[in-house]
Amino acid sequence: MLRTMTNFRLPAEWEPQSGVQLTWPHAATDWADMLDVVDETYVEMARHIASHERLLIVTPEVERVRSLCRGIDALYIKCPSNDTWARDHAFITVEEANGSHHLLDFGFNGWGMKFAANLDNCINRHVFDSGCMHGSYASHLDFTLEGGSIESDGHGTILTTSRCLMSHNRNEWLSRPQIEEQLRQRLGAKRVLWLDYGAVDGDDTDSHIDTLARLCPNDTILYICDSHSDELNRMEAQLREFQTDDGRPYRLVPLPSPTPMFDEEGCPMPATYANFLVINGAVLVPTYAQPQTDSEALTQIANVFLDREIVPIDCRSLIHQHGSLHCCTMQYPAGVIAK
Repeated sequence: MLRTMTNFRLPAEWEPQSGVQLTWPHAATDWADMLDVVDETYVEMARHIASHERLLIVTPEVERVRSLCRGIDALYIKCPSNDTWARDHAFITVEEANGSHHLLDFGFNGWGMKFAANLDNCINRHVFDSGCMHGSYASHLDFTLEGGSIESDGHGTILTTSRCLMSHNRNEWLSRPQIEEQLRQRLGAKRVLWLDYGAVDGDDTDSHIDTLARLCPNDTILYICDSHSDELNRMEAQLREFQTDDGRPYRLVPLPSPTPMFDEEGCPMPATYANFLVINGAVLVPTYAQPQTDSEALTQIANVFLDREIVPIDCRSLIHQHGSLHCCTMQYPAGVIAK
C-alpha cells in the first residue's frame, strides 16, 4: 500500500460534475480535410453534454462554432489551439479534504513530442484567466501527464500503463517508484495499479488507459477484449491479478473489439469502446457502425452503469485522427465551472 502525502484526491469520473470541456476542431488543425464531418460529431457530443450539465467550448472561432451549436447552451472561451484532444491538455482537477478544488496544469507535449502542442499547452491558462472556473490554479508544467493516461476510483487508486507514463519524451528519467511518488504528491494517490500490456492498433498515445480499461463504480473494471490478441490476453491476465483496496478481486466486464478499421491509406484507426464518457445521468459511448459489437458494448456498459442513460455517439470521424469520444472531452467536478 502506498501512503498518500497530501490531502488531495482525484475524483472518479462518475461523481457529480459541473461541466465538460470540448476544444473544437478548426481549419488550422489536422481536421481541415474533413472539418464538416467532424463538426457534426462535435455538435452531437455538445448537444448531449449540454442536456445534462454545463458545456465549456474552447475555440479560436467562437462565432462559427456558436452558429453550429445554435440552440445548445454553452460557455465559450476564445483561445488558439493546435488540436482538439481536451482529455490530454485540459486541467486535471483534484479536491481537497475541505471541498476546495485545485486545477492542475500539467505539461502536455503532444504525446511525447509526436505533434505540435505549444498552443494546446497554453489553453488552461486562458481558461482560468477567463474567470469561468472556481478553484485555485496550480502549475505542474514540470511533469508531463495526460488525462487519458490515468483512471481514478475517487478513493486513492490510480490505474495507468507503464508504456505511457514511462515512455520516451514523457518522464523517462524517472523510475516507476519515482513516478508513483509524483502521483502521490500531485494527485493524492494511495496506490497505483500498472498495466504493462495492451494496445489498440493506430493509437498514438503509447497505450493510454482510457483506450484499454476503465475503473467503474462498485469495484468494476470495463476492459477491451479480443481472444486473437496476445497483447490483450496478457492485459486481461494482469487485470485478474489486481485487487481492490481491501484485497478482493475486481469485477471484470469485457468489452468487444470492433472489426479492424482502416483509413484511405490503409493505416489502422484506433476504434475502442473503452473510450466512453461518464456525465451526470448518462454515459456517452462511441460506436462505429458495426451493429453487433456496437450493441454488445452498449449492453455491457449499461450493465455497469445501471442508473444512467446510455447514449451512442457515432465516432467514425474521430478515429481518423487516432482518438475517440473520451479523448475529446474533459469533465470537471461539481462546483468548478461557474454557472
